[in-house]
Amino acid sequence: MMHLRCSVSDCGTTLDLHDRALACPKCGDLLEVVIDPPPSNPADIRRRWLGRRLSNELRDTSGVWRFRELLPDVYGPHGIVTLTEGNTPIVRGQKTLSLAGLKDLSFKHLGWNPTGSFKDLGMTAGITEAKYVGAKAVACASTGNTAAALAAYAARAGMAGRVYLPAGQASANKLAQALDYGAETIQINGNFDDALNTLLASNDPDLYFLNSINPFRIEGQKTAMIEMLEQLNWQIPDYLVVPGGNLGNSSAFGKAFIELKKFGFIEKTPRIVIVQAAGANPLAQMWESGASELHAVAEPETVATAIRIGNPRSWKKSLQGVRFTNGYVLDVTDEEIGEAKDWIGRDGIGCEPASATTLAGIRKLTQAGKMEADAKVVAILTGHVLKDTDYIIKHHKEHAS
Repeated sequence: MMHLRCSVSDCGTTLDLHDRALACPKCGDLLEVVIDPPPSNPADIRRRWLGRRLSNELRDTSGVWRFRELLPDVYGPHGIVTLTEGNTPIVRGQKTLSLAGLKDLSFKHLGWNPTGSFKDLGMTAGITEAKYVGAKAVACASTGNTAAALAAYAARAGMAGRVYLPAGQASANKLAQALDYGAETIQINGNFDDALNTLLASNDPDLYFLNSINPFRIEGQKTAMIEMLEQLNWQIPDYLVVPGGNLGNSSAFGKAFIELKKFGFIEKTPRIVIVQAAGANPLAQMWESGASELHAVAEPETVATAIRIGNPRSWKKSLQGVRFTNGYVLDVTDEEIGEAKDWIGRDGIGCEPASATTLAGIRKLTQAGKMEADAKVVAILTGHVLKDTDYIIKHHKEHAS
């Protein structure tokens, strides 16, 4: 039966599926949702998922809930909160092939979700669970994208939304979204980690917490990988490259591949590659040094504000996926991010700066001989090009002078 479990394998603590705890009461690590084995064989379920694309039933129009056999689907057809999230395309690289040093590069653009980022995939699941357990108010700390998604889905559910943002560090575009959707916005002196600590210290029993430490957020976000494989006709790419901030996304993708292989949907997995910005790179430092524990970056700094996070809470979950897929972690400079973003723009795709870490990381790996030129690679773009227009204008002014 579906339940919550400590994400640390040797702990073994379990909780009721709808327990509102954010951490294991025994060891303090994060929790994860344990999914029941699907009721049918994988081939039948894959056909069912594909068939739902022709349906206008509310759950089927969502690119998350369409895959409900691998979700905590206990809410019924009218219990979900959705803005028809997901359903995002895979776009082939053209000019970007040259910078990447590859023959086969595609971008899965999660920035083409309703509020312009991948956060919507997790928020539909998180808000749906919040509604199910009777929450009246939801809250998150954010660099901007989570705030926008929480505000939109809270409004859709008729809940109060509250977002904690690092003062002066969130893009005006993202802040405007949170305001437009009606969330209470609280600016915190400090960085994202300070904002999250402030929120967690509030101990407000009326608030339901919806950062990616919430295990239901991870459930929604993992469906991007199911959708991606369906779009690729279940031909597994050699590499999946993803930006690394608070590491909820890479945690979700790793969980997706672990479950898909466990339940017989796939026989092999792509290698997960996480790319961080050099000024906010605690996981990359840990990986490079071979350390067993993560050491936070006290003052993270990068133009990629969406991943300007020095103490990612999901690092252990994230590493599980990297190790399971024989993956890799690295970092890239702000200059490399800027160049990669320019090339993605010249392909007519566009993305926010954090997304461009993927292309920058791919280039770094191919140049070092650590990624084969004939590999089939999918890079994740996490945010829309209009998420940070100040960066674009400033960047092009600087390079025009």
